[in-house]
Amino acid sequence: MSQYSEIAFQGLWKNNPGLVQLLGLCPLLAVTATVTNALGLGLATMVVLIGSNVLVSLIREFVPKEIRIAVFVMIIAALVTVVQLLINAYAYGLYLSLGIFLPLIVTNCVIIGRAEAFASRNSVAKAAFDGLMMGVGFTLVLIVLGAIREILGQGTLFDGADQLLGPWAAGLRIDLWHTDTSFLLAMLPPGAFLGMGLLIALKNVIDKKLAEKQPKTITAPVERARVTKVN
Repeated sequence: MSQYSEIAFQGLWKNNPGLVQLLGLCPLLAVTATVTNALGLGLATMVVLIGSNVLVSLIREFVPKEIRIAVFVMIIAALVTVVQLLINAYAYGLYLSLGIFLPLIVTNCVIIGRAEAFASRNSVAKAAFDGLMMGVGFTLVLIVLGAIREILGQGTLFDGADQLLGPWAAGLRIDLWHTDTSFLLAMLPPGAFLGMGLLIALKNVIDKKLAEKQPKTITAPVERARVTKVN
């Protein structure tokens, strides 16, 4: 279980794709204007990440090293196509909101990176768990950034949740305050860059505080032995 705990810690915090590896920033910064869009893209990425990790782990012994990247990309593209068709069929409003960034999951460096660095070298169970943890870590960053931008931009939370979860989710919308005009800086890409920078800075501060609380090991000085010349 210690191995799985380490995988979870790596994906959720220490090696988080969004805050540490800084991978997949294009959709992360472009789509996170609302929590709904962030959650939808995060879940789609997580499904593709888990599926690709499992399939890559299954075929890792049969794919020649010379063509492994091409095979990995084909697997990811097939999974993205399936997810895209499902979202188009069952969450058409979200499909329109995500736009081009949904098929661009194929080029997400998080997915191809985990397929190459982890799934191709580990068992199916570990690969699936790694995909889950990396996907959850990436989704959490999307949600937090989307919540910050939505609150500052239009004073709401879960706006358009019915597009993702169905008509019943329309009641999930929370109006924190009423504004006649949106705060464009928060809604546009510059606001996403500022918000992302603040999240990375916050993580660095927390890591520094945790490192300071760790007990420091004091190493005893090593005495040098004096060697005299023997005739």
